[in-house]
Amino acid sequence: MPRKATSPPSGATTDAADQARPRGPESGSARQRVQMADIARMAGVSASTVSRALSGSPLIPEATRQRITELARSLNYQINVGAANLRKRDTRTVGVVLLGESLQAISDPFILSILGAVGDRLDELDMSLLLSRLKHGQPQQLAQRYDSGQVLGLIVIGQTGWHDELNRLAARGVPMAVWGACLSDALYPVVGGDNEQGGYLAASHLIRRGCQRIAFFGDREHPEVALRHQGYQRALAEAGLTADAALYLPYRFGDEGIRATVDAWLDGQPEFDAVFAASDVAAMATTAALGDRELRVPQQVKVVGYDDIALAGHLRPSLSSVRQPAREAGRALVDLLMEAADGSKHRTVMLPAVLVERESSR
Repeated sequence: MPRKATSPPSGATTDAADQARPRGPESGSARQRVQMADIARMAGVSASTVSRALSGSPLIPEATRQRITELARSLNYQINVGAANLRKRDTRTVGVVLLGESLQAISDPFILSILGAVGDRLDELDMSLLLSRLKHGQPQQLAQRYDSGQVLGLIVIGQTGWHDELNRLAARGVPMAVWGACLSDALYPVVGGDNEQGGYLAASHLIRRGCQRIAFFGDREHPEVALRHQGYQRALAEAGLTADAALYLPYRFGDEGIRATVDAWLDGQPEFDAVFAASDVAAMATTAALGDRELRVPQQVKVVGYDDIALAGHLRPSLSSVRQPAREAGRALVDLLMEAADGSKHRTVMLPAVLVERESSR
């Protein structure tokens, strides 16, 4: 004979946003608690989407809301509204995850700019961030950052090698926003610069300055860099120039050995009159290496970087660079995440590329 259910002790609480009490006859299977995660898994959505659907949120499409409601009803799932509201108030934290092949350093100037802008926007919303980094080969840990229940959603910086996993999480309905390349098959919200146009602007500028042998420094396996390289190639083709494989130097963002990489390339004595580097840090390392070889910038070699970090205008010579508006990017990442958390359809924000001409390419 089944035991009669008893009320919890005075002062105790139950989290019925995650648990359900079956109604009706108490058979052995009916007495098992159904969790919101179970409904989310069966419906193919996130737990937050289930919560919003069951609370009648108009942000969830009617068809999805009805499907989830009917599924919950068939399982005798009942929400403890008080516990659900308490949980929503408590989730004021966003998970910010830095990804990358070489574990790009948080101290990278551009990454710091993005993080600062994200933090400022979250502060305006009375929210906080939880920062972490993940190595390759740990895709399950990205999902765990959200499934732990500690964060409202994820802001992800970096795509290389993670695109498929990001798509899988998006298909689950995990609220997120990603900084990176605006890829056509992305199922997740993306904020990124117009990388192809940025590469085109940099190379076109150097060609107008009379350069004919323009080296490209960057890893074409990286989605953003691949687009910058495409723009570089488009500019060369329009000018009747051919990209020379000898003028391509691969390096990864965050590579602490970038100076040694540039030095080794220069030791091969390539013929070039300009360098377009896929980051300002690489451009700065290049300028220093050229100076040590008494190659003057810009008189003998012109240099253009990418990101336009704050330091670029204070160098000597000051560095020409393609600007990525970090403040706008950080705000857009937070806003897209909030939209995703509310169940809105994902969208892409592509920020314009602007070339800032300074002494290094004049």
